[in-house]
Amino acid sequence: MSISRALLIASYGRHYLAQTLHPDGATCPSHSGPLIEVTTPGKRHLGAVGDILQLENSSTTQARLIEIEPRRNLLYRSDAFKSKLIAANVDQILVVLATQPAFSPDLLGRAVVAAEANQIGLHILLNKCDLSDSIETARNLIEPYARMGYPVSEVSAKFDAASLERLHSALQGKVSVLVGQSGMGKSSLLNRWVPNAAAVTQEYSVRLDTGKHTTTACRYFDLPSEWGIADGKLGALIDSPGFQEFGLAHLSVSELQHAFREFKDYLGHCRFHNCAHETEPGCVIREAVAKHRIAPERLTLFRQLRSDSQTADTQIMGISTAKQRWSTLPTKSSEQ
Repeated sequence: MSISRALLIASYGRHYLAQTLHPDGATCPSHSGPLIEVTTPGKRHLGAVGDILQLENSSTTQARLIEIEPRRNLLYRSDAFKSKLIAANVDQILVVLATQPAFSPDLLGRAVVAAEANQIGLHILLNKCDLSDSIETARNLIEPYARMGYPVSEVSAKFDAASLERLHSALQGKVSVLVGQSGMGKSSLLNRWVPNAAAVTQEYSVRLDTGKHTTTACRYFDLPSEWGIADGKLGALIDSPGFQEFGLAHLSVSELQHAFREFKDYLGHCRFHNCAHETEPGCVIREAVAKHRIAPERLTLFRQLRSDSQTADTQIMGISTAKQRWSTLPTKSSEQ
């Protein structure tokens, strides 16, 4: 059996599709190369779309996962009980919002924190800007992030092709992951930028016989080579399923503080070194909020994420303690 390296391009639970990498590290252009069905050891979900895999090939179309190569980054969401991988080795997050239906400012804020914590770029896309009745409300919700320097682009995937063409330079040569709630128009954007995306998705589903699961799948799409190349690298889009929550319970309190870009000039200057930015005297973060240097909703988000992190730690400690207690219980044989 031969050993090969491959790019994980579709993940349906524990079912993976990968594409063989050429010796020079480039993928087959526009997904024209053979697809490989990958089996994983045991029942664990190990890989994320964008991972580079080392495979043991059993045939030209099937292989077994041996190893996942070290990642530059890993984007995932988690709560106190479970985690969900989104993508690996990405250059930027494209947060897709819409004027209608109303988007969740909380999810936007959490995506921004995830990007900062993983040192991934972030670009906010406000879609459906042809719906002028709701645009000012959406702009006001996004404004704190624009003020912090995050790029914001207003587009209309269905009615303004030029607005999408203007973003070509922001996508060229980069692996971008589309993140957003259902109904924001991610699929419309994907199909505009990658005209064969629907056909590729269907091919993935047929190969794995998992069509009914495609709404919960992450998938990797090369950009068109006509405009998607920069510095010799072809850019790509990773389409993630729409979700309503973006848990970040895996981040420590220290990681959270440093993931708030506007906090950085104030960290270490509170009266107490372990200041929680709640009611402690001498809190410079709260003072910055009072002086309108930090948006109050950002401090509210930090407090919520801090609470989530502490809840997750408590849950993990509780499970660990329960396991220890269980291990010390007498067995039937020892009782005898």
